[in-house]
Amino acid sequence: MQAKKQLHGLPSYKPGKPIEEVKRELGLSKVVKLASNENPYGSSPKAAEAIREVADQTAIYPDGYAASIREKVAAKIGVSENQLVFGNGSDEVIQFLCRAFLSPETNTVTADPTFSQYKLNATIEGAEVREVPSVDGVHDLDAMLEAIDENTRIVWVCNPNNPSGTYVGEKAFVNFLEKVPAHVLVVSDEAYYEYVTADDYPETLPLLEKFDNLMILRTFSKAYGLAALRIGYGVANPTLIATINPVRPPFNNTTFAHAAAVAALEDDDFIKDCVEKNTKSLKQFEDFCRKHNLKYYPSQTNFILIDFNRSGDEVFDYLLKKGFIVRSGQALGFPTCARITVGTDQENEELFSVLEEMLVSNPV
Repeated sequence: MQAKKQLHGLPSYKPGKPIEEVKRELGLSKVVKLASNENPYGSSPKAAEAIREVADQTAIYPDGYAASIREKVAAKIGVSENQLVFGNGSDEVIQFLCRAFLSPETNTVTADPTFSQYKLNATIEGAEVREVPSVDGVHDLDAMLEAIDENTRIVWVCNPNNPSGTYVGEKAFVNFLEKVPAHVLVVSDEAYYEYVTADDYPETLPLLEKFDNLMILRTFSKAYGLAALRIGYGVANPTLIATINPVRPPFNNTTFAHAAAVAALEDDDFIKDCVEKNTKSLKQFEDFCRKHNLKYYPSQTNFILIDFNRSGDEVFDYLLKKGFIVRSGQALGFPTCARITVGTDQENEELFSVLEEMLVSNPV
């Protein structure tokens, strides 16, 4: 059998190593995973309770329209219900967009480095991927504009950007939107939206009134702590939503995901507490970097990208043997960096101690 030619040699997504696998491989009794930008404080207790309440519904297909979570999200963010599409994580909405708009005759524009799923899904559809180098981790929007032509269908703005944690400010983003041709869809991927504290971060939802070619992506996998349930969504004008809905598989979210997400949206105090703790911990990471003269990328997320002036794989291997799973920057476009998820106070302090050992015992 012969698959699409663009699949030949195409790498699959490689997530961080599972905790139990690392324990077995290295004979460790304790392993801390700081690789996948999960919420170290879990999820709202209300979410777990909501799952228990529907635990007896496993034999029944979930609501394909996602009515309960659709109504809740629409009310929460102030949009109409027909402006929403739900995915098995926001990753799946990225897949919807690529399937709906991209083909071998088209191209798509992304920053470089940025979230890998834009390029992966575009490549599967046979589209040309135009990668525009970032400037110190930040999207170069002017250069991305120059890369657009009559065959461009989607421009991706990961904001804040993964893996750098940096962001595009409101003035720059609105100016960009005003210059992008109407035939090009601009996707503002806001997976880390809840963690952002910058005053000039763009509030994109009001921009939907003016820009029909804008789609916003958000997820319950990060601050809401529902990564295991895989639920995210896209927000856009109703016509755009109707255009991509035919590529959405039936029943693509579980009943448990719907119930947990509805409950999670009702617990603002949980999110507020998590964000406050994350902001405090990020400052501790920044203080650590300044103390050791390490460059870091200022982050508006729950992770930080640190330049250790050595192979990211070396940092990954050292920390793994000490019981910490992080992401090497080698595969993320930052070869001398490591991307580290912000953990709990105890996890961070233990990590700092191990990192200091590494820096002292293996100086550059």
